[in-house]
Amino acid sequence: MARRRKVYEGKAKILFEGPEPGTLVQYFKDDATAFNNEKKGVITGKGVLNNRISEYIMLRLNEVGIPTHFVRRLNMREQLIREVEIIPVELIVRNIAAGSMTKRLGIPEGTALPRSIVEFCYKSDELGDPLVTEEHITAFGWATPPEIDDMMALGLRINDVLFGLFAGVGIRLVDFKIEFGRLYNEEEVRTVLADEISPDSCRLWDSGSNEKLDKDRFRQDMSGVAEAYQEVARRLGILPEGGPRDMKGPAVMQ
Repeated sequence: MARRRKVYEGKAKILFEGPEPGTLVQYFKDDATAFNNEKKGVITGKGVLNNRISEYIMLRLNEVGIPTHFVRRLNMREQLIREVEIIPVELIVRNIAAGSMTKRLGIPEGTALPRSIVEFCYKSDELGDPLVTEEHITAFGWATPPEIDDMMALGLRINDVLFGLFAGVGIRLVDFKIEFGRLYNEEEVRTVLADEISPDSCRLWDSGSNEKLDKDRFRQDMSGVAEAYQEVARRLGILPEGGPRDMKGPAVMQ
């Protein structure tokens, strides 16, 4: 297979040009980062697990009419996606107090919020992904008011779907961060879910013990990081056959 042209490389994924116009190949790495790239490491098999978990979730969202960039999984580490123009704003949906919210507001970790809370961050590693308001977003032209409405409505719908999906396998959806993109189709521009949804971008706790099953284990120097990702995949019924032994990327992408 010929080497494909790299379009973009981020902290956890690489984008290559796709086989057809308007498509990209999204490759999931094992690299792990935290605290805006200050902490770096490798979680063996993470790329394979995130590929499978994100595929599973994107398909569930597509089934209920939530538009995404996902087309299909190509192999253990790659997905075919639609090319979109990423909106430089991340949306966070919080159900339980954790992470930066507990520090900002002095709320004990694990406190159930009175309702799901939506926050926006400006997508910038250099600035530490600062919280921003709708006023910032529109004033600086990062997104239009209709796009903000779309992102908020889709974010809350995604939260409803994921909350039920994870609750069904004994996992509490604490919070998650998602990205959106503009999908251009002739004269139409549509706001769609992009990037990924995985233990990298969600806080997931065991419903009974509150054991953390996400990247917080890496952030907090806890053991069993890879095993936590595997447990999420196992509960969703998608752990790759053979387990971690199968989790090597194709040589063409090295």
